[in-house]
Amino acid sequence: MTAIYSTDDERMIRLQEGDPYAFGELVQEWQGPLFGFFLKNTRDEHLSEDLVQETLLKLYRNCWDYLPKGLFKGFLFRIGRNLLIDHSRRAVNDVLIRSIRRRTSVEADDQDLMQQVSEEIVSAENRAIEREVSEAVQELLLQLPEEQRQTFLLHHYNSLTLSEVADAMETSLPTAKSRLRLAREKLRYLLTCRGFSEESFFEMSSSEY
Repeated sequence: MTAIYSTDDERMIRLQEGDPYAFGELVQEWQGPLFGFFLKNTRDEHLSEDLVQETLLKLYRNCWDYLPKGLFKGFLFRIGRNLLIDHSRRAVNDVLIRSIRRRTSVEADDQDLMQQVSEEIVSAENRAIEREVSEAVQELLLQLPEEQRQTFLLHHYNSLTLSEVADAMETSLPTAKSRLRLAREKLRYLLTCRGFSEESFFEMSSSEY
């Protein structure tokens, strides 16, 4: 019986076989999603670009560690997440604290994570307070434990299924589900403590897959 591989599985097999074009296809496909993931965590474009390059280079060097089982996304983001953690540990000041707290005056050029969060949690009839909610969430996300925050970001903004999140985070599926649930609940609770009513934001998606 012939195995059926995903497109990324096929690219990885070709890369393992020495196809010079396979890696370029992987870079073209995944450098954007990786950049978005790092930018949401670091709020630093230059650092994010460096981390993308490091992740892709490590993918190339460790291509033989990959088994074509349809789990490429989890494999790739596990590499990226580990590099992000390593960088944070090396930094004198935590990259997340330094960059998430940084305020920008150029909102037109800022694809703000908090704006994306608010699009999910702010109800249509309360758009007038969307900016206020975004500013609050910008601070509150930092209060989530790292594992919960990473689970939340990977699932909601990098479109990883919870199975892929579990793979990327090197944990079990039940643990990934629990972290996502806790992240949603804590964010909602913290917003409520800030004075926002339940009606001021959407119920976060209850999808578990």
